[in-house]
Amino acid sequence: MQPQAFYRAVADDFSAVDGIIKKQLTSKVPLVSKIGDYITSAGGKRLRPLLVLLCGKALGREGDDLRLLAATIEFLHTATLLHDDVVDMSGMRRGRETANAMWGNAPSVLVGDFLYSRSFEMMVELGSMPVMKILSQATRIIAEGEVLQLSKVRDASTTEETYMEVIRGKTAMLFEASTHSAAALCGATAEQSEALRTFGDHLGVAFQLVDDLLDYRGDAETLGKNVGDDLAEGKPTLPLIYTMREGTPEQAALVRKAIQKGGIEDLKAIRAAVEASGSLEYTAQLARDYVARAIKCLDALPASEYRDALVELSEFAVARTH
Repeated sequence: MQPQAFYRAVADDFSAVDGIIKKQLTSKVPLVSKIGDYITSAGGKRLRPLLVLLCGKALGREGDDLRLLAATIEFLHTATLLHDDVVDMSGMRRGRETANAMWGNAPSVLVGDFLYSRSFEMMVELGSMPVMKILSQATRIIAEGEVLQLSKVRDASTTEETYMEVIRGKTAMLFEASTHSAAALCGATAEQSEALRTFGDHLGVAFQLVDDLLDYRGDAETLGKNVGDDLAEGKPTLPLIYTMREGTPEQAALVRKAIQKGGIEDLKAIRAAVEASGSLEYTAQLARDYVARAIKCLDALPASEYRDALVELSEFAVARTH
């Protein structure tokens, strides 16, 4: 188990979710099971199923349904990872080769489809229409967020407002769906349900802001992915958008050219420019602001070790280095 207290609070449930994931990955087609097992065993943080467990238990819920919902969320997340790596032509994730680098794009996309389909079978097993409504809408919004991001690749005119729309769709939505669906499964009050929905959104935004910050401040060994991946793909993330808006004319021109061209030939100069422009601190502060707002939402929950764990998890989201 991970050493953080927020994992220890639900250690038995977390272990049970792992068992459900392994069981649900089985397929009569060996390659499906092989690729599914490869990506789910890569050692990710599994924050989204963790959020389901912590939110549910903070609301007094116990039992198999909560664990099944947590596993369903992880299947949705894993499916998006498989598809994202194909779209981004990524070769490295969590410190090792991506599935598409190992087996090719077509099998990765199709196994992603399998995981989406399996997650909807698991939703049906849960038998909760409110949960199904939340997760089906979330799946659509995530896809729209990914397409919006794709449409902005190498677009140096992308604004901070559009960037926030992208990350709310492609990342924050699944955090929101995790906390919101847990509330729905538990029959939470309208106030608690809205508080947890907002909590998930704010936490997800903060998480992605830190991810984009680490693309310039981190190192490949710690991150488990290639530094500068976003720049290489021509993605206008917030550190770059801020540098173009607030940096010197020379810094802005350097970043604009790099986004339009793609590649990491000027990565060292770009990293120096985003640091000098103050964009990394701006991004970090925005992440801290979102986490503070997220934690405030938790006032709607009764005091418990699980609420405390949600606070600690939120603080970890902005303090992490990978």
